[in-house]
Formats: sequence, C-alpha cells, structure tokens
Amino acid sequence: MHARVAAKRSLRLTATTPRTPLSVWRSLSASANNLPHDDDDSDKKQVNVKSVSAGLPDFIEHWDRKVFRQVGYGMVALTAVSFPVLQELVLTSTMTVVTGAYWYIGLRDIRQPQQTIRRNFPVVGNMRYLLEMIRPEIRQYFVEGDDEAVPFDRNHRGVAYQRSKGITATMPFGTRRDANAVGYEWANHTLYPTQLDVAKQRVLIGGNNPEWCTQPYSSSLLNISAMSYGALSDRAILALSAGAKLGKFSHNTGEGALSDFHKQGGGDLVWNIGTAYFGCGRFAEGSVRVFDPDLFAENAQYAKMIEIKLSQGAKPAHGGMLPKEKISPSIAKARNLHYPVQEDCHSPARHNAFSNPTELCHFIQQLRTLSNGKPVGFKLCLGQPEEFCQLVQAFLDTGIHPDFITVDGSEGGTGAAPPEFSNSVGTPLADGLSFAHAVLVGVGLRDPHDKSKSKVALICSGKILTGFSMYKNFAIGADVCNAARAFLFSLGCIQALKCNDNKCPTGITTQDPELSWGLDPTYKQVRVANFQRATVQACVELMEATGLESWSTIRPGHVTRRVDLGRSKPYDEIFEHLQVGQGDLLHQKGPDALQTVWNKSLN
Repeated sequence: MHARVAAKRSLRLTATTPRTPLSVWRSLSASANNLPHDDDDSDKKQVNVKSVSAGLPDFIEHWDRKVFRQVGYGMVALTAVSFPVLQELVLTSTMTVVTGAYWYIGLRDIRQPQQTIRRNFPVVGNMRYLLEMIRPEIRQYFVEGDDEAVPFDRNHRGVAYQRSKGITATMPFGTRRDANAVGYEWANHTLYPTQLDVAKQRVLIGGNNPEWCTQPYSSSLLNISAMSYGALSDRAILALSAGAKLGKFSHNTGEGALSDFHKQGGGDLVWNIGTAYFGCGRFAEGSVRVFDPDLFAENAQYAKMIEIKLSQGAKPAHGGMLPKEKISPSIAKARNLHYPVQEDCHSPARHNAFSNPTELCHFIQQLRTLSNGKPVGFKLCLGQPEEFCQLVQAFLDTGIHPDFITVDGSEGGTGAAPPEFSNSVGTPLADGLSFAHAVLVGVGLRDPHDKSKSKVALICSGKILTGFSMYKNFAIGADVCNAARAFLFSLGCIQALKCNDNKCPTGITTQDPELSWGLDPTYKQVRVANFQRATVQACVELMEATGLESWSTIRPGHVTRRVDLGRSKPYDEIFEHLQVGQGDLLHQKGPDALQTVWNKSLN
C-alpha cells in the first residue's frame, strides 16, 4: 500500500518537473567532453587539445619524439634482461635486431629535414608513406568499381585481357551502363544486316596518289600506335612487332627510331620521325641534331610508311627527354647517339628541317623521293584550327599533300608528361578528327560519301580499345585506327602507373633487365595478334549490324549521342562542320563556323 502511494507520488513529481534548462544541458555536455562552457570562467582555463580525439588510435595521437625515446629505452631494457631471465638466445638475438632497427630508423627520421611527418613521428610516421606507396594497388584491387578507374576502367581492361588470351569477351545480364545518362552513345542498326569478309576490310594508303606514291600500303583497320624503343623495353618492342607480323597489321615505331628489335620482329613498320631525327639525323654545330638525307634513305628501306611527328596528344608542343641512365648501347645505336652518353637525350618541341607549311610540303616530297615512293604523312594533335587550315592551304598552293594525316587526341597517353599538358592542352580526338576531315572534304581532298576515294587518308589515335570506339571514329572521318595502351594491355600491362619511373612490374615500360626479363615475346606476340583480330572482328560485326558494306561508308548519322534527358542527336548534328560538301570551302558554301575559320586562316 505504501509502495503504491510512493510510486504515484513519484509519477506526479516527474510529470510536473520543469524541463532542464538549455544551459544545464550545455554544461553537462561540455563536462562530458572535458571542455569549458558558457558558465565557466573560460579565460582562466585551458583546453587540452590532445584530449579531443582526431579519430586516430591513441598511441599515434600521443606519439612524439619523447615517447619514441621512452619506448626505445624500454626495448633496450627488455633486450638486456631477456637472456639472463629467459635463457633463450634466438629470442634475445631477434629482440636485439628489432631494437637496433627501431633506433636506427627513428634517429634517421628525426635527423632528416625533408619530411615533417617523419621528424615529428619517428618510426610510426613511415606508415603514412608505406600506405601511400601501396594506395594504387589497394584501390585497384579492392576499392574501385568496374567502371571507375582512369584512364581505362576495369571493364575495358577486362575486354583487352580476354581478347588477347583468346577468350570470348561476352557480357552476362545486360549492360551496366546508364542508357539515360548524358553522353551515352550507340550505333543505329538496321533490319537488314549484311555479311562481310573481314580480310577485305583494308585501307590502301597512298593508292589515290599514283603520281608520286609508287609503293602504297594496304593497312589494317587497327594498328599499333607510336611507342618508342626507350620508353618501351626491347622485349616489348619485339613482341609488338612480331605480333603485327602474325596479324598482318602495322607497328608505328614512335620517335625513338627503328631499332634492331623492330626489324627482328618482322612486322610492317611505320617509321615515326620526330624533332630529334633519331635514326635519320646527325649532330651539327652546337650539338644540334639535323636531318641527314643519306641516313634516312638507308633506314627507310625497313619501313612501309613514313610519319613526320609534329605533335602528340599527351604533350602537344612539348619536347621529350630520355634520362641518360636509361640509354643502353642498343638504344644509342637506334638513335644514332654516341655511347656512352654523357647527358640526357632531349627532343626539342619543334622541327628545324622546316619552319612553315610550305617548307613542310617540300620536306614531305623530299622524303617520298628518298624512300622511293612510299606513303609519307604527318601526325599532330589539333591545336589552333587556323594553323591546320593554313597547312591545307599550302597543300593547294604547292600541289603537294601528304598521303595520310594521323590525328592524335589529347586523351592519348605517354610514358611521362607534365600534368598541365596531359590534362589541359590539345584538342580531344572527336573534335580534332571531325574538324580535320571536314576541312579536307571542304577543299576536295577527301570524299565524304566513300572515304576510300580520298587523296589524303586519316588515321586516328586516342583511347581506342573496342570495336565501337573504332566504329564511331570511322563515323566522323577516320580511315584507320591506331591504339597504344590497348596493345600494352594485350602484353599484360596492369595499369600500375609506373611508366615514368623505370619500375614497370610487367617489364613493358622499363629498361631494367631484371623486370623486362619476365616478358616472353614468343608468348606475348600471340596475345597481341589475338587482341587485334578480335577487336577488328567486333568492329566489322557492327558494320554488318548497321547494314554497311565497308568501313569507307560509315557516316556520322550512324552514331547517336544522348545530349539531355529525352534528347539525343546523331553525330552530324553534334559536329555541324561535318555537313560540309566536297569543295564547299573553296566556294564559300561551307557551314558558317567552319567557313569562318577557313576564311580567317587565309588573312
């Protein structure tokens, strides 16, 4: 009875008790966190910053040089008494080694001036650099999604791996892509597919210029893009060249010259001539490298085509450099350098064999003569559009034009480049390729309806890996596609992103013989050929699905891109300059924007 009354009285007290004032709650909260509150005399109290956790384990938060020494003294003491107490020699020896290493690392960390973390947190601070070192591997294997990694996601790398190994690259359960996302692209198929012979889908470069190109080249739709010996290991070059021979496609040498490994592989070679004229140059006064016609003629016999490199997508208008430590006797031989080298090997940003469009045209004709009529062209990443128009105008003025032009997109790769250039200089491939095609159509050098009739072939490069990436570039003007990193995946590249430090774990982009030894060219050449064959086959199947008879008749309207939710446009509406007719620019009939650029270039 008394207990029941007491309970009721307690309930009445609880119901009528006023709510706790806000100041009381703040006081309680502050005391719980060991912080002053408004009612405290804050000026007379100091907050212990270390008592506020930064989310790190306590021993890291409180670790400093003093704690380092205290722990070290403790380890010394334990080591000193371990043998008399435990009578265990092996354990004592191990503790001695660990203690010595602890003091050595810690004292070294404290004395070095470069890294503050190590100075303030001796021994423990090294964990930060260890974790940073293995961060790319942790992310690649455990964290990133299948479509997240850059520059190539896991899905695309998987396609390259499967095709290079001869495994059918199929996809279960439908697309993983968001078909409603802006930027989604697709090919427009037909109800009446065709049947094509893959072997007949080839491009005759130089075949429409019989007056000077007496040795035209029959090119595959997909070839190996420019990668130099020096940037790539000797075994990687050998595997690529041998794979090109096996698959009957071409291998661009890159500006590092024709090496013995290119020749040994036996593939069709496109000789890339850069600003340092490796393999076709000599040292002039002031250690300046100049073009050597005799040396060029001697080496041109090994090439099917000649490509003058004006610029590249990953670092347009920027020179290159190969450290002297990476220059082996075979690299020096290929580049016609004195060995042993005394300084780094530099490539300047521009050529000295010509200085304007007209001189470039005459240089092209000189190379044709010296190579006995082989196709000659140039490679560039589109920069200022007026300059490209001026080049084309020089073709008309001189009556000399290249047999091909390689358009490299700014998304192209390289072993090493300043981030500002890779990220922020140059025109992306779709914009650059479509513009170059439109200008050449506008002056009558290309046929917009049947590209096989064009006098100037267009080769494109820049993140090409699948059949669809080839197809959509054919749609905006390309005749041939080149790929670089995709073929590195076929060699076994794991995108470790160590191309610039000579530590490539797959032996591809390194001159370290201990690392390159692991790459077996005999096995890898088959993977190179497998990847190329399967990718070209996939592209041809897209041609069949869209009702086409040839690569040469793929048009901008065959590809559509979503530009907004519920809105999509074919390529010829997105790239309006592609609506130009053959010869329109010469008669002031081109699309307004394109005609304006062309007219401006003439002033």
